[in-house]
Amino acid sequence: MLIKKLKDCKNIPGGDNTVIKEVLHPKNDPIVLSYSIAHASLNPGKKSLKHKMKSTEVYYILKGQGIMHIDDESQKVTNGFVVFIPPNSIQYIENIGKGNLDFLAFCSPPWKFEDEIDFKS
Repeated sequence: MLIKKLKDCKNIPGGDNTVIKEVLHPKNDPIVLSYSIAHASLNPGKKSLKHKMKSTEVYYILKGQGIMHIDDESQKVTNGFVVFIPPNSIQYIENIGKGNLDFLAFCSPPWKFEDEIDFKS
C-alpha cells in the first residue's frame, strides 16, 4: 500500500510560474505505473508558460477559476472540470480568480523534462 500526503511531496522544477509537487511517479515511487500525477498551483493573475508535451496530459481542476488554452481554443475552467490535452498541443493555463488555481496534472507516459518544450511569449 502506498499512501502519501501532499505536504510531504517534493517540489519539482516547473519553470512556468506554477508550484508543482510530484504526487506519484514511477521513477520515485515503488510502483508500476504508466502515468504520473503532479499537483500544480498557480497564483492569482499568473499564467503558465506556453509549452507543449510529447505526452498526453489531463488536468483535473481542484479549486479556483482559470482559462485553459490549447492550440487555438480557450475555455473557462473551474473546480470539477477535466481537461484533455492531446500530445504536441501548444498549451497554457491562466488564473483569473482571486485565489490560487489548483489542479492535478496526469501525464501519460510519465512526465520527463526532455518531453516538454517551452515557448517564450
